[in-house]
Amino acid sequence: MPELPEVETVRRGLQPVMEGRRIAAVELRRPDLRRPLPERLAERLTGRTVLALRRRSKYLLADLSGGETLILHLGMSGRLIIERPDADALMPGAFHHAAERDTRHDHAIFTMEDGTCIVFNDVRRFGVIDLAPTAALDGHPLLAGLGPEPLGNAFSAEFLGDRLKGRRSPVKAVLLDQGVVAGLGNIYVCEALWRAHVSPFRPAGDLSAEEVARLVDAIRTVLNEAIAAGGSSLRDYRQASGELGYFQHSFAVYGR
Repeated sequence: MPELPEVETVRRGLQPVMEGRRIAAVELRRPDLRRPLPERLAERLTGRTVLALRRRSKYLLADLSGGETLILHLGMSGRLIIERPDADALMPGAFHHAAERDTRHDHAIFTMEDGTCIVFNDVRRFGVIDLAPTAALDGHPLLAGLGPEPLGNAFSAEFLGDRLKGRRSPVKAVLLDQGVVAGLGNIYVCEALWRAHVSPFRPAGDLSAEEVARLVDAIRTVLNEAIAAGGSSLRDYRQASGELGYFQHSFAVYGR
């Protein structure tokens, strides 16, 4: 499943072609993914302008004119891919579709006002497409109860130490709890624990203040390095350009 670095990489790839642009058309090729799509979704999205494209945990949030937000989650195998009508004429470094995919699993296509298409491809159909009032997002079932962003100011050694205090569960399991810290998954928790010299099996409440501080630093460092590398491509994940991420070549412990 794509974790924070992969979703942030996709967001950065999509931002130049979506933010500030109007959605000209929406094609939905099935009524559901992991959950049913909202009623009249294509009609409700068409003509809206994407005011901002954000990330919360492993979710992409496209704030739209009219006061609603499009919520996207890639699930286990989902991809958001940019296709442009003038792809052959793009300047080097521009985001464009470069990798083959099975188009039978193109379940939603968002066409922007300049003709650029954003394709939601999901082989296993564990992804999510939802629409909710922007003002009520914090209470949305998918977003309510999420912990702080690990790259934000609210995630500190003091905060994490307080959340670990008294807990006998393995520290790895606690870090995977999205209510403790948002966006972390198996890959980056393993890598951060290794860099911090903390066993994943240690009871969370046994970590010293020094170990907690090292762990927070390691989490931030690993995430920033992974984002800079375009994420980790192990199976299905691709950047919005169709390119592979390459942080998997820097794994010290994951998968070993």
